[in-house]
Amino acid sequence: MYYPADMSNWTGRVDAEEGALARRWHERVLPWRAEEVPLGTVLLGFACDAGVQRNQGRPGAKAGPMALRKALASLAWHQKRPVYDAGDVVCEGDELEGAQAELGRQVAGLLNAGHLPLVMGGGHEIAYGSFLGLARHAELHSKPPRIGVINLDAHFDLRASILPSSGTPFRQIAEACNENGWPFRYCVFGISEPANTEALFHRARELGVLWRLDDECGIDQLEALRDTVTLFADEVDWLYLTICLDVLPGAVAPGVSAPAPRGIDLAVVEALIDSVRSSGKLKLADIAELNPAFDQDQRTAKVAARLLWRLAR
Repeated sequence: MYYPADMSNWTGRVDAEEGALARRWHERVLPWRAEEVPLGTVLLGFACDAGVQRNQGRPGAKAGPMALRKALASLAWHQKRPVYDAGDVVCEGDELEGAQAELGRQVAGLLNAGHLPLVMGGGHEIAYGSFLGLARHAELHSKPPRIGVINLDAHFDLRASILPSSGTPFRQIAEACNENGWPFRYCVFGISEPANTEALFHRARELGVLWRLDDECGIDQLEALRDTVTLFADEVDWLYLTICLDVLPGAVAPGVSAPAPRGIDLAVVEALIDSVRSSGKLKLADIAELNPAFDQDQRTAKVAARLLWRLAR
């Protein structure tokens, strides 16, 4: 179910004595309206635990979008384009498939209007809903564009489970691409070898997935990682970037379903975000797995807010 934005949630520090240049996000974010508005970035929440629960993970990510808004609210405003809050798609109970379909409808509408949607999760089942919206938008073109998916994640999320979950979205995307006769272009940075079974590596090879292990994503390997993004982007027309917060070390992002014992450095994640943005092909991005129930001192929410702030620049 879709709920419009409640702007009373945008509150925070005010530095009135500093003047207009001291504005913060809570003072500048606008409510989304369906009528024509200046092009900008649109925040959309996906409040959902169903996929994580089906995947035997720790529930709590349903509260992620609200925690992310709170962490964003007092960040300094440096944006050049307007930012809108379009509210939340909420998964009621176990109605995951319906929530993903609704997320797809909302994302498609934002893309059709020319905006950059930034979707806030919620479990990583968010990825299939986000892709549904991008695919619906692509169908408006007589020649559908080639879509590339870049995932920053410790997991492939290619499980063969009968029920869709937070562990299946990229397998579902592969199946959707096959049904449409589209190429499946999927690149993952941060894969944890101990956290992915041999079956998942085998499926990744079968599907032609490009990946880099977490121990191949060090700060000293940034140049090679940037080159990987550039080469991948050169082969597609549009990019969809999805960030699972469990790609970060558990000490940096404890508030996730499955904290990483290793992960990859925040500086590397930010550099990869910058590389995707600089390609000029980014159409859609989302952040998944923020679980406030297990966060400590809002560390994960603050990191997620910093990444979203960077995406919106």
